[in-house]
Amino acid sequence: MNANTRFTLYGETLWISPYVFSTFVALQEKTASFDVVEVALATGAHLEPKYRDASLTARVPSLEHDGFVLAESSAVAEYLDEVMPAPAPVLLPTGLHERARARQLMAWLRSDLGALRDERSTVTMFYRFRLSALSPAAQRDVQKLVRVAEQTIPDDGGALFGKWSLIDSELVFMLHRLILNGHNLPARVQAYATAQWQRPSVRAFVEHARPATVPDTYWAVSGTPRPPSA
Repeated sequence: MNANTRFTLYGETLWISPYVFSTFVALQEKTASFDVVEVALATGAHLEPKYRDASLTARVPSLEHDGFVLAESSAVAEYLDEVMPAPAPVLLPTGLHERARARQLMAWLRSDLGALRDERSTVTMFYRFRLSALSPAAQRDVQKLVRVAEQTIPDDGGALFGKWSLIDSELVFMLHRLILNGHNLPARVQAYATAQWQRPSVRAFVEHARPATVPDTYWAVSGTPRPPSA
């Protein structure tokens, strides 16, 4: 790949999307040169024909590279590993079984734990709300999340596959839906999540500037349940 190649990441204005987070971290880890264009989900900008047709699925994030636009963060991660192979840092493990397991976990985080994702949405990680106790369904999701974390985190508390990969950052983002909202986790899971949360690529997203408040239109457009105000 041409060393002067730049990518464009189409993200969102609140900087709370776990999927934008994934692609942002991936680009940071690859040390790729990229620009960020914020797409205002709260006003439906992702549904406007120009963005909708380029991204195909009208979702964020999407990544533009040499005129090619690709949406869906897991697809973007695979693409980046292919267009920026070693010696660039890899995003997914290279071993056959480890890579398959990472893909499994990434797919699972995107498709399961729906009650937890609703009741501790990512907006509650970065904006303050008065939260209700978790419902029985969300509590079951927490139990499932913790079980998977305990089963996959090594005894030494290090990266899941012995060396950082993108699933480490995605898993700790999910765990921080709980941590940042005051939920206690088992000691080994908490220590792993705390350590991975300090990774520079992760901090760059976490500490990025955000609007002071969430626009009222965000809730209806995003479909995210609105928690009570703090």
